[in-house]
Order: sequence, then structure tokens, then C-alpha cells
Amino acid sequence: MKKKLIVYYSYTDNTKKIVDILKDKLDVDIVRLETVKPYSGSYDDVVEQGKKETDSGYMPEIKEIETDLNDYNEILLGSPVWWYTFAPAVRTFLSKYDLSGKIIIPFITNGGWIGSTVNDIKNMAKNSEVKNEINIKFNGSNLETSMNEINSWINRL
Repeated sequence: MKKKLIVYYSYTDNTKKIVDILKDKLDVDIVRLETVKPYSGSYDDVVEQGKKETDSGYMPEIKEIETDLNDYNEILLGSPVWWYTFAPAVRTFLSKYDLSGKIIIPFITNGGWIGSTVNDIKNMAKNSEVKNEINIKFNGSNLETSMNEINSWINRL
């Protein structure tokens, strides 16, 4: 049985940058969540669309994942913060797939405030154990959280 799987969504690729760090340090498989209909328009257009989607609890259709989640007991769940919670594609994933009995380890990328992201994950994954989360800050595309802090978190995993 494989132990750890990274499942993540990344719009600006900041979350993907963290996945790249993780894959170099952990023995993990990786699944990138992708919406069936990609976001388009300017960054500001997508920000506005994201606000409407998070406010309404909208769940965009995501491409099927081809990984058997039953092969994993820990899922490192990566998401950017969209309006103080996780990205809508992550909402779709959490509602579509049964993660009962799994340990979920959130890594949350954001530009300043994590909001209610971790509590929202806990609320959607009630039959899972959500723990060991990390709040990873960026300023634009520049990582602000220290690599020492990220490496310390990885070592605890």
C-alpha cells in the first residue's frame, strides 16, 4: 500500500512550486486537479469569478483523476486561498471523492491570510483526520515563507 499522495490545485503555479519541493523530498505520487473548463481572462477577471464561486459554494467540474485513492492513507492537499477559503476545484474534489479514514495534510498557499481554509477542509472531510497543516505565504510569485519553516514541516511528515 502506498502511503502518501499529493492532490493539489494551482492557478498561478505558486502551489505547484510547493509540490515541486515536496516531490524532491518525499516518496509521493502526485495528482493535479484540473477544471474541465479552464479559467480564462485577466487575473482580475479570474479573481472576480473566484469570489462569486466561493461565495456561492460553486463546484466547477474537474477532470477525473486516474489514481485509486484507496491505495493511500495520507493525502497532502494543496490549495491556494481564494477569498479566505480553498479554491473551488478543491471543493469539488472534497465533495466528489470519499476520503473517509484518511489523514489529510493541508498545505495552503496565499498572499497574506489563510482565512477559514483549514476549518473549511475539516468541515468537508468530516470522516478524515485533518492535521499538520502549513500556511505558505507568497508575495506575488515570490515565496515569503522561509525554506527552513517548509523543510521543518516536511521533516515532521
